[in-house]
Amino acid sequence: MFKVVKKDTETRARLGIFETSHNSFKTPCFFPVATQAAVKGLNVRELAEIGIDGLLVNAYHLYVRPGIEVIKKCGGLHKFMNFDKTIITDSGGYQIFSLEHLRKVADEGVSFQSHVDGKSIFLTPEDVIKTQLDLKSDVVVPLDECVKYPVSYEDANVACDRTIAWAAKSKAFFDANNTAGKLFFAISQGSVHQDLRKKCLDSILNLNLDGLCIGGLSVGEDVDLRYNTLDFISRYAGDDKLRYFMGYGMPADILEAVSFGVDLFDCVVPTRFARTGTVFTKEGVVVVRNSPCINDVRPLDSECLCYTCKNFSRAYLRHLINVNEILAVNLLAYHNVFWYKHFMDDIKKAIEDDKFLQFKKEFLSNFNHE
Repeated sequence: MFKVVKKDTETRARLGIFETSHNSFKTPCFFPVATQAAVKGLNVRELAEIGIDGLLVNAYHLYVRPGIEVIKKCGGLHKFMNFDKTIITDSGGYQIFSLEHLRKVADEGVSFQSHVDGKSIFLTPEDVIKTQLDLKSDVVVPLDECVKYPVSYEDANVACDRTIAWAAKSKAFFDANNTAGKLFFAISQGSVHQDLRKKCLDSILNLNLDGLCIGGLSVGEDVDLRYNTLDFISRYAGDDKLRYFMGYGMPADILEAVSFGVDLFDCVVPTRFARTGTVFTKEGVVVVRNSPCINDVRPLDSECLCYTCKNFSRAYLRHLINVNEILAVNLLAYHNVFWYKHFMDDIKKAIEDDKFLQFKKEFLSNFNHE
């Protein structure tokens, strides 16, 4: 399911191959987010043109709307979306725990009010796994308790213990009910405390995981604390599991995480930025809606070969944005997702050629961070 095929000589960056029941792909890799079973602004034909290897879909949102039974009647999530590559379903733990005034947490599970209609819902760890198995996703992820930073050591410890207990219950349910080909990841929690991270890893790695999710980071902590924690996880967790940093996606952050041995990322950044008229280029972030693009006949990125860059100028795209034309979102999202795909391909090539550190330095020196 996952195999490391090459390690960088100067960092802990690595090339890998990950295989699911739907496809095999090389890592490091980036998955666009399809929260509601759709990547905002793009259809599956366009995702196939770009060469996207997989998506992250949010089980919580689908549980709330349209409901799991609807998707089951359609034959599962892949048929519902007409997407034939890897799908990871997020348990929705982060979304649930962000509803601070609408949820209550207990060792048995989580009770919360739907953000759609206010309906009261209670989910156990087993319910969350059953939901994802019913969706027929390729990779299921258990319920965890994610705490924001800053957090007291005591609260981080309680959340860590609860995450460990829920992972064990989830894996037991998964093993008793899994159909062939489905994979189980678990989530590392423990905030920025290495002893808590160690306790969590010791427990969940004994569950015979198919991959390791890195949770509880990029939630308000300083970057030094984040990277120290990433460093510890990558050193302690061993090399045999795919490492998946959930919800992490700015280019400079990805490069840093790859240098610590992270293999997989997902984030809403490419499509969310597109909806604000913002794109990624080899020179950095460009805000196309701004006035400098009024008469700019250049493509978004002179080196990009995506459909948008081959056919349209910055001036035209700015015009679409400023008249609220829906086509603007599609064309900018296409470019951003394409750009991320090829950014990750460049990272893989640099690792393969033992030039990752050089690539990282050159990229960051040319890339603005507006």
